[in-house]
Amino acid sequence: MDILVCVKRVPTTGAKIVLTEDAQAIETRNLGFTVSPHEECAVEEAVQLVEKHGGSVTVLTLGGSESTQQLRDAMAVGADKGILLETDGGEWDPMATANAIVAAVKASGDSFDLLLFGNEAADSGGYQVGVRVAHALDLPCVTGVKSLEINGDTATAKREAGGGFEIYEIALPAVITVKEGINLPRYPSVPGRLRAKKKPLETTTPHKIGGGLEMVKLVTPPEQSKSAEVLGQGTAAVPRIMELLREMKFVE
Repeated sequence: MDILVCVKRVPTTGAKIVLTEDAQAIETRNLGFTVSPHEECAVEEAVQLVEKHGGSVTVLTLGGSESTQQLRDAMAVGADKGILLETDGGEWDPMATANAIVAAVKASGDSFDLLLFGNEAADSGGYQVGVRVAHALDLPCVTGVKSLEINGDTATAKREAGGGFEIYEIALPAVITVKEGINLPRYPSVPGRLRAKKKPLETTTPHKIGGGLEMVKLVTPPEQSKSAEVLGQGTAAVPRIMELLREMKFVE
């Protein structure tokens, strides 16, 4: 079984976001970078499937040369090969990104049995790239998957729906977008990182096809000030607490 996992380099969750002066990009000099938790789970799921069924895991990303770090991180936990679709760092919308991935898949000879994506990117939250790739390749697709099993040429995918689950059986090859919680991603070990440095990493320059969205500018949400009132200490705070509870009509 040959599996392709697509990931995206994004700022570390919780990092303070500062825009460039022209508001066209995020100032990256003091930021750490990672991939989304969904994509970490996608890599782990691919590695577990190959450990069980045999085969190989290829991890792919689109971005600048610095994105090789995220590929090496994935190879450190078990991916066998990396593919960097190297860009100049400019913005690629979901359609252009999907088209570049589709071209890479076709260049491989459509050799992948399973294509895994995170359910959404941690920065844009677009929910689009995996679905667009599936549509362009005419492959079945299930999104938001929390459980995945492979039996021969069939994948059984389970996703949450309301208070229960939806279960799908689809033929391979297929596209699956996974959600955080499908597994517990392993941490890269020191030997794993050393092995990752020796694993093959292919770099190609994609053609930007399609899209059409143009970014006008980025805007950060206004900071909201918060205040706290010290109601007192110990039993001395009880009268003020009761007063507030009455104001909020929790007690009479």
